[in-house]
Amino acid sequence: MAVRIPDLPTHERPREKLHALGADRLSTAELIAILLRTGTSGQSALETANELLKRFQTIERLSAASVEELSEIKGIGLAKAVQLKAAFELAARLPNSREDRKPIATPADVADLLREPMQHYDIEKFHVLLLDSRNRLIRDVEVSRGTLNASLVHPREVFHEAVKAKAASVVLAHNHPSGDPTPSSDDLKITRELVEAGRIMKIEVLDHIIVGKRTLSRTTDYVSLKEMGVL
Repeated sequence: MAVRIPDLPTHERPREKLHALGADRLSTAELIAILLRTGTSGQSALETANELLKRFQTIERLSAASVEELSEIKGIGLAKAVQLKAAFELAARLPNSREDRKPIATPADVADLLREPMQHYDIEKFHVLLLDSRNRLIRDVEVSRGTLNASLVHPREVFHEAVKAKAASVVLAHNHPSGDPTPSSDDLKITRELVEAGRIMKIEVLDHIIVGKRTLSRTTDYVSLKEMGVL
């Protein structure tokens, strides 16, 4: 029979433990259990949290999971999946909310920012980094997911958030699940179309970064289309 959290000694219950000792003294599973709040019949919130970590293996993969993927776990309904996704999104935005955030100056800066989440995606995801007039990140927006083509990535979707955020410029980025960051013909075509749309909108497209994976035969895990002369 599963051990219910209320049946645990007070000092072992996640919420009471956090209050007494501080958040940094809790395990990842205990922190997730607090977000989940309640378990299900036969399974505590802590056990559900451990199931999540077992399924996704790392906190980075868990934070990148979609609401639909989270909902596949026993004990995680739509409401709890949305709560988790909201918490991870807030955590992701925190570093970019500080006034001392550094400007994005090079393709390597973009790769460093996106490498960890993007290398774990098993499908292509297209992101747009919205930058202010000092090239500091305003927000990272996921525009589409799936094999990159013109029907998935339209200038309307790409620049909609940029206009709302009053972005001065944008950097395009997507991943290649195969690990090879070499741009495809569709990658080149879409990049040129978006650069032209940016000129019309007066929102400069500074670069398009394709994130792959480093191997013994490949010394870099990303490609900059600006460095390739496409922009």
